[in-house]
Amino acid sequence: MIDWRVGLLGQLMECPFCQSQTSVYSKRCNSCGKAIPPGQYLLEESGVVEPAAVDTFEAAATAPRTQGRYRFARLGDRFIAFVLDTAFLFGLFAIVDAWAFTRWGSVEGSELRLSTASLLIAVTLNDTVFFLYGWLLEAAWGATLGKAMVGIRVVGTRQGRSFSACAVRNVLRIVDGLGFYLVGTVVAACSDARQRVGDMYARTAVIEESFGSGVRIAAIVLWIASLAAAGWAVPRICSVNRFVRPLYLSQVIIRVGRNENLAYFQVGSLAVHIQIASTSSGS
Repeated sequence: MIDWRVGLLGQLMECPFCQSQTSVYSKRCNSCGKAIPPGQYLLEESGVVEPAAVDTFEAAATAPRTQGRYRFARLGDRFIAFVLDTAFLFGLFAIVDAWAFTRWGSVEGSELRLSTASLLIAVTLNDTVFFLYGWLLEAAWGATLGKAMVGIRVVGTRQGRSFSACAVRNVLRIVDGLGFYLVGTVVAACSDARQRVGDMYARTAVIEESFGSGVRIAAIVLWIASLAAAGWAVPRICSVNRFVRPLYLSQVIIRVGRNENLAYFQVGSLAVHIQIASTSSGS
């Protein structure tokens, strides 16, 4: 907690909304962007207002969502941003999975065999990429590519956005993502600030934000580039035989292949067969 005397000596005071430090001459907070009430530092100096006595962001959650700069993002916009981010990550996942499957899986004839090791490595790499993507972009700029395209941003509800807060927010997707994000959706719908479990523990919220056209164009270009890179890289990765038999967990658990007019997908002892229509014509 910052004492008001220290703030005045250093020409600083606390924002009454997010409790972050800002200049006594600021008209708006540099962290949350809300307008600083005129004479706020005089109220703190006289002792009429205690800077951190009330979490005013939480109080503002019950006020109209159009107040000030904070307009909490709609769940529909957050869902669209999530779909766009998933599509972007799909390109990265395809490249990572192709590399893992061709290195620790094997191709025999027209059959792809995936070992336990190849699946575990692929899942671990996918989860790592997913976490780093959300954590680093939200901590540095407050928005992933999907959020930037939709026009929403992550902010801190107390002392501004931080790397640790964004890390907690993204780690707790494990909880929010249960039931295809049913848990996160229900919790956010019941929250005045539309916070999912990760937001509550990280003390963050998602608000509407007007990004410039340059930022949105850059996000769209990167989004398209990810899918184009996957389309270019995956066939080339799969064309090279770099199979290395894993020392552990080498048991084959998934088989995918084709036999004459029959395609099949087998997981353990469970198999699905698909009949492929013949294209040959009679004389």
